Amino acid sequence: MMLPASWTGAWTAAIANHLWQSTAVTGIAWLLTLCLRNNHARMRYWVWMIASVKYLIPFSLLVTAGESLRSAFATPIQRPALASVIEQITLPFPQTASTGAVPYTGAAPVSPVAASMPGNLLPSILLVVWLCGLLFVVFSWVRGWLQVRASIHSSSRMTLLAGVPVLSSPLSTEPGIFGIFRPVLLLPERINNRLTPAQLDAIIAHEMSHVSRRDNLTAAIHMVVQAIFWFHPVVWWIKARLLEEREQACDEIVLQSGNDADVYAESILIVCKICLESPLACVAGVAGSDLKRRIVRIMTERVARNLDLSRKLLLVLAAIVALTVPVVSGLAHISNANAQSSAGNPAPDITGTWQGTLHTGLDLRGVLKISRADRGYSAIFYAIDQSPNPFPVTRIELDGSSVKIAFADFGAVFEGKLSPDGNSMAGTLTQQTFSHPITFSRSTPQTAWKIPPQEEPMAAGSDPSFVTATIKPSKPEDPSRGFALQSGHLAIANITLSDLVSLAYAINPKQIASAPAWVSTDRFDIAAQFNEKGQPSESQLRSMMQKLLAQRFKLNLHRDTRELSVYALSKTGSGQRLTPSTADPKQPASLHLQDLDKLKVSNGNMQDLANVMQYRVLDRPVLDRTAIEGRYDFTLNWTPDQSQFPRLGVTIPQSTGATAPPLLSIAIQEQIGLKLEATRAPIEALVVDHVEKPRERN
Repeated sequence: MMLPASWTGAWTAAIANHLWQSTAVTGIAWLLTLCLRNNHARMRYWVWMIASVKYLIPFSLLVTAGESLRSAFATPIQRPALASVIEQITLPFPQTASTGAVPYTGAAPVSPVAASMPGNLLPSILLVVWLCGLLFVVFSWVRGWLQVRASIHSSSRMTLLAGVPVLSSPLSTEPGIFGIFRPVLLLPERINNRLTPAQLDAIIAHEMSHVSRRDNLTAAIHMVVQAIFWFHPVVWWIKARLLEEREQACDEIVLQSGNDADVYAESILIVCKICLESPLACVAGVAGSDLKRRIVRIMTERVARNLDLSRKLLLVLAAIVALTVPVVSGLAHISNANAQSSAGNPAPDITGTWQGTLHTGLDLRGVLKISRADRGYSAIFYAIDQSPNPFPVTRIELDGSSVKIAFADFGAVFEGKLSPDGNSMAGTLTQQTFSHPITFSRSTPQTAWKIPPQEEPMAAGSDPSFVTATIKPSKPEDPSRGFALQSGHLAIANITLSDLVSLAYAINPKQIASAPAWVSTDRFDIAAQFNEKGQPSESQLRSMMQKLLAQRFKLNLHRDTRELSVYALSKTGSGQRLTPSTADPKQPASLHLQDLDKLKVSNGNMQDLANVMQYRVLDRPVLDRTAIEGRYDFTLNWTPDQSQFPRLGVTIPQSTGATAPPLLSIAIQEQIGLKLEATRAPIEALVVDHVEKPRERN
């Protein structure tokens, strides 16, 4: 089961904010009950009940109500500083935009196969765990309900005067009220032989107070809260407080009705001695709460005070604050999407479809669809010349005319400015050490680019070839690089033959021997079309590229074993720290360099890690000597040095300070429990026997 990307963004933040708000309300309720500790228990009970119901009512409903009232004002409501403080306190977890995508502009190509790889399964796992907990709680309650119902079916009618029907049960269950809308009083058989008439009257008076207070109904409401939020310990703490205050409130009613405290306390002790507690919280019984403290409280006959004026004002003030703060927050809230400019003019609206072309040696078109979200914007981005699959967008910010869009999966950020007419966004897309200008313009149904449908995989047994291929030298003044594979076309910009051989044969360029110097220096642009339908697999793509090298570059080579400088990836004595992946092992691995210092791996094996290190990060081959089977999820965060990312051709920025991550070899050992060592080893090499520069023809 896979969840949409929006679940892990806006939904996760919304749930976290709701739990934080409800927990904060519980803390306020606890403070209120401390102030009311000398007053009637029924007041404290309702304070706790309100705290329980808050878990079922998100503040966002009241915020939305406040936002809907904003249109009733003739002039814009400026956002006060207090509103910002309130929002930071009540919404500590910011909600992010939903989805989007960004074209890849790094040095090494990104296969569209990687674009369709599975995302993180953690939200799905948490959902399954929550459902299991919910079912367990509900099952335990159903079992208790069936026990009580069976006891009622085996009971007989008693001729006792009470406000509800009285039944005698053959089981030793404590006296209790069963039912919410048609309650009955269930008494253990022959209890009248164990209690004096006065004691029995006190017990019946206690149970009738439960009926008059509708305790079974309120207990059932909190049972719903417990079922939904079973994982939150505060919810179970509220249950204990409700049970304690419920019984004390009934004790107060029994004593105020004229029953003798000694008789009442003795009757409770006898019942507790001979009876079992009810298995259901919504069966209001005579037992429950702290028995010793309860008996002491009954015997001391401490009279609870009525609410004085100060405590009434305190409760009224708490109610006003609880209701008005979210409403006023919504009324005064001006999100990034609706911010008012300093001149009092409404902020621009960026909803709609935008499209622009990124020039990275290739002309890569992108379509950005922006829509309203609860607290800002959400977006879907299609890199239509690279892949029909969108990649996650983590944040969209609008500050006046400044727009910022973040793509965490690839460590890329777009920053731009809206034009005065609000129909274009001109800015820069920055990824790793590369920055590329791009301008997005609003599209209409007539000017909108067509988003290609998702392609089916190429037939597994097919052996595709390029039917046409244009190869020409790259422009020396343009260092941009690009890679696109879609709809039967391959396009590569600004690539050396050394890198092309590396891709075609899945080796590190250091494993290419006896090649002329121009193989590593001259760069080419390639546009080719293949003869099979569907999206090729990585092995099929390598096969096509090998044929292209032989036909157009006249590449002739043979394999040999040579001793070369390598890195060896191996186990450590302390053992690896890898999290087994829960994704389908038949699905391809997802390996994303989110920046020059962060690698995120999902559903990857150790050979995948060695490959990404030798092709993308390190300057020499990497051997997998771990002998570790299986697929894993992990993240590496390190400080790169100048020996890494050799094919980027740029100066690697240095991270300094106490918070800088460790070097790569240390990070691999500390973060995933493996060891990366430089050594020499005999490995396979490709020896070039003959190669030619291609002619510029199809």
